[in-house]
Amino acid sequence: MNASTSAAEQAHHSDWMDHAIRAGLVAYGVVHLLVGWLALQLAFGEKEDSASNSGALHYLAQQPMGGVLVWMIAVGMLFLVVWRLLEFGFGFRDESDDKKRWRKRATSLGKAVIYGAIGWSAVQTATSSGGGKGGTDSTTAKIMDLPGGQLIVGAIGLAIIGYGISLVVRGWTEKFREHLDAQGQAGQDGSAYVLMGKIGYIAKGVAIIIVGGLFGYAAITHEAKKSGGLDQALQTVLEQPFGPVMLTAIALGIGAYGVFCFARAKHLSR
Repeated sequence: MNASTSAAEQAHHSDWMDHAIRAGLVAYGVVHLLVGWLALQLAFGEKEDSASNSGALHYLAQQPMGGVLVWMIAVGMLFLVVWRLLEFGFGFRDESDDKKRWRKRATSLGKAVIYGAIGWSAVQTATSSGGGKGGTDSTTAKIMDLPGGQLIVGAIGLAIIGYGISLVVRGWTEKFREHLDAQGQAGQDGSAYVLMGKIGYIAKGVAIIIVGGLFGYAAITHEAKKSGGLDQALQTVLEQPFGPVMLTAIALGIGAYGVFCFARAKHLSR
């Protein structure tokens, strides 16, 4: 083991990394609370900003001290990216099954990408260089124009649906309990935290499954505009029978996931 590898492993297991992860999880929770709030406004016909990660950051930036808070979220996401990349490179070595170990590492890499995307969106918002609408559509259109583009978009849709299903399963089976410190309050009782986690994971999973479905529909119809992010997925829910009721439930669930992020930050186990 060379010196750089040893230093990276020490950083991965250090106390300062624990503090950085906690800060990042709090920032992640704030983003989800804001998305939930914007989705709730959408359900009641009072929408002001896009009910998405970028919309939530834009909404936050408009509040007093918003610019500072958005920068704090950007830094928090950076912490989470570093954590997940270290996990990808050096984590799960106690896992005896090679397939499971690499699956967990791949999951960590995927989460690093998600955190990085939110962090980059925060930087764009803080520097007033973000906010373009229809970005998902234009990206999908570019992919669709590639050889085999329809298949690629369809595969992206299936991957997103798979991720959403995994969140629903994780919530239903309460597998997320492993993220809470077994010696902390959440491990002893955890009724409130577990309820927040269960509702949050399932609601977030349902929303992501709808996003994947939109990509799949775009691939089938060869229309990039049929695809979309979280905001369009929630709008699709709203347009269904009993849409406002269903969207309210999803909005509260996404907010519950944000509260769970706070609980996870307080009772961190990794």
